[in-house]
Amino acid sequence: VQLVESGGGLVQPGGSLTLSCACSGFTFSSSAMSWARQVPGKGVEWVSGIHSDGITYYADSVKGRFTIARDNAKETVYLQMNMLKAEDTAYYYCGMSRDSHYVGLDGMDYWGKGTLVTVSS
Repeated sequence: VQLVESGGGLVQPGGSLTLSCACSGFTFSSSAMSWARQVPGKGVEWVSGIHSDGITYYADSVKGRFTIARDNAKETVYLQMNMLKAEDTAYYYCGMSRDSHYVGLDGMDYWGKGTLVTVSS
């Protein structure tokens, strides 16, 4: 199983970024996927999740600003992040669950190594 995040970087407050997570080694189309983030020295925060059938969920802190999507043909999950704030600065990780309808942190079977998003002027 491999999950490889990309797309992180430095962006100004109010700006946008799109993260990608390229997946392999498992049946992507039947897996639930999630994004989580962590500020160094702090706990992991669940950000968003998507069922195998496309139903999406968001943390209150990102609702209305972030959009999760999946492309089963490309075996990739995305996180479109708009109206970024300084408090969105963190390492972002994608995770997969063999349970097609469970997106919680404790339900993830594998995680990627993360990509850093820095929101600063």
